[in-house]
This record gives sequence, C-alpha cells and structure tokens, in this order.
Amino acid sequence: MSTMYAALLRGINVSGHRRVPMAELRTLLGELGHEDVATYLQSGNAVFRSASGDESTLAAGLERAIEERFGFPVDCLVRSGAYLADVAGACPFPAAELEAKQLHVTYFDKTVDAARFAPLDADAFRPEEFRLGDRALYLYAPDGLGRSKLAVALGRPALTRGLVATSRNWNTVVKLVEMTRD
Repeated sequence: MSTMYAALLRGINVSGHRRVPMAELRTLLGELGHEDVATYLQSGNAVFRSASGDESTLAAGLERAIEERFGFPVDCLVRSGAYLADVAGACPFPAAELEAKQLHVTYFDKTVDAARFAPLDADAFRPEEFRLGDRALYLYAPDGLGRSKLAVALGRPALTRGLVATSRNWNTVVKLVEMTRD
C-alpha cells in the first residue's frame, strides 16, 4: 500500500538564491524511488507516492539527496495527504470567507506547545491572530503576510529555536490537499 505525500522545502528559490529547479526536484524524487511525482509553484512544493510510512525518514532522505545534488542543505518536511487534509479541515478561521493572502499555515517538524508563544502579547497585534494546530500554526493576517507584524514576531529566533518551520498561503494549502488525495 502506498501513500501520497507532500514535501515542503524551506527557503528555496528566493530572490535567485538556493535554486532548486522544479524539473530537477521531480527527477530527484523519481530517482529516490517515488512515483506520481508532481510539483506546485517554484517555492518548494512537491507531491509523490511512496510505500514508506515514515515521514521523517522520507524527509531525511530528500534532504540528503538535495544537498548532494545541489550543494547546499535544505530543510524538508514531508506530510501525508491525510495530514494535510486534517490541517486544512481544522482551520480555526473562516477560510471560505477570506482572501487566500490573508490566511497562512506554518508547518512544524514537531508538536509545538502553546507555552512557546506565551511571551508574545497576541492582543498587541490585533486584528491579526494566530492559533496552534497539530504541528501547525494558522495565521490570519488581514493585510497579507508582507505587512504582517505578527508574522515577524512569530518568526523571532527566541520563539522558533529548535524548530524546522515552513509557511504556505491558503491557496497552496488547498492545492496540496487536492494534489495528495488518494
């Protein structure tokens, strides 16, 4: 039995740095033995089918292969289609009523305790808001991520130390759920 997964690569193809062409990423995933490989956008979203049931092992293998092929490390999170659908379905904000640029999900490599973000005075950032989910953080930024003061605060090293995290806008969240449906 095989499962559809999404690989979420962190910090590639930004301003011409850490270039990972999507065609080469698709080839690399195929060389790793994965099937039904596809990519979405240029920002490090790939989907594939694998018989492996271990997301951490899949991510570690992809990280090694990327570093060998491209010469630089890239943090990767691998999540099953079922997990992605659960995260989208659990969104605490009215996604259907919002513009995609207003809603983002940050995926983490492990469970994040609310105490990590307790030092942050969330009320000071209103109307922006965030909520924690299963290895995910939902961010509502009515003026978009580029103008979000809360996003900057949430990304401070004191709050993110020891985490691998990568964010996607709501359009990408929904598209990855569609692409990983079995």
